[in-house]
Amino acid sequence: MIRTLFKLAALSLALTALQACSKTEPAAVAPQSAYAPITVTHKLGDTVITRQPQRVAALDMNEVDFLDQLGIPVAGTVKDYMPHFLAKYKDDAQVADLGAIVQPNLERVHALKPDLILITSLQANHYQELSEIAPTLHFDVDYRDSRSGHIDIVKQHLLTLGRIFGKDELARQKAAELDTKVAEAKHIIENRPEKALIVLHNNGAFSAFGLKSRYGFVFDALGVKPASTAVEAGLHGQPISSEFIQQADPDIIYIVDRTAVMEHRPVMDAERMANPLLRQTKAWKNGRVVFADADAWYITAASVGSLKIVIDDVLKAYQ
Repeated sequence: MIRTLFKLAALSLALTALQACSKTEPAAVAPQSAYAPITVTHKLGDTVITRQPQRVAALDMNEVDFLDQLGIPVAGTVKDYMPHFLAKYKDDAQVADLGAIVQPNLERVHALKPDLILITSLQANHYQELSEIAPTLHFDVDYRDSRSGHIDIVKQHLLTLGRIFGKDELARQKAAELDTKVAEAKHIIENRPEKALIVLHNNGAFSAFGLKSRYGFVFDALGVKPASTAVEAGLHGQPISSEFIQQADPDIIYIVDRTAVMEHRPVMDAERMANPLLRQTKAWKNGRVVFADADAWYITAASVGSLKIVIDDVLKAYQ
């Protein structure tokens, strides 16, 4: 009997000690998968990303489009000129308003506490200040000359973001879809004789974009034939007169309505384009004037979603 009581006491002491250990020693935490640091070299330097970003500040609408394509949340962005196809971010109170595209509010960016900031050349002058807030990645797209390699630059940036966010497979899928769309457009256009002119409309005035311009990729990657090779490079095109358009007499005219973008109003259409010389061109007479999606062409045009819209607009003239 005494021996039995002794065994029970010993068992009780052992259980008490075990319970004490379970209270004082925390449970082991399962180790998280390691994130291999990524270094991205761009025109402004090297950006080192040591962990997968959770709060991203996108200071250009192209960058918002990239994130949207990959299903990556946007913590904050500039909201002064938001394309219609990204409108959900403008009214989302969970997405911080970081100011203007060409002049982001650095105080708001700092308050957002991002762990990655995405910029283009439009915000490049703020690179050093932004880099002090968080790793800042510059998208090396040239808005002045997109003739050479524009599509490849867009795809490379997409794949880079896919690698950073662990979305490699989805990024490759989106890049392949863009390749297919470009190839299909080029196949439709390559044997067509029509010559086209791309013009920017700004409060009644016009500027033209040639081979070396922000829309150079339309001629280079898609194979559209230019109506004039005398157009000089420039961010907003070369100012031209209505007489220039009449003399070039293009088979196709693409009109990008900058005024609609800047003044937040509907894009101009044929009925409101009261220009007698423009109406004398072959393009107008044959119903081949395309009033382009101004948001896609002017605000973006360097991302997957916007390029698909641009390509669709280009093909409208060949149907």
